[in-house]
Amino acid sequence: MKWLFSAAVLGLVVLASGCSSNYVMATKDGKMIMTDGKPKIDKETGLVKYTDDSGHELQINGDEVSSIVER
Repeated sequence: MKWLFSAAVLGLVVLASGCSSNYVMATKDGKMIMTDGKPKIDKETGLVKYTDDSGHELQINGDEVSSIVER
């Protein structure tokens, strides 16, 4: 019985650690960009770095982004 409880707790920890929040970035020209994980804003360059749904790492000029919302 004790091993069953331990296995259940371990399963929940694995499930929780695998979940990352996804975001939608709206651009000033009306495009919606779906991201895998939270976009990171580079304060030095002004670029917003993000990973798209296909796993590609991309960047966009922060001046082009009107909002970033968790989905």
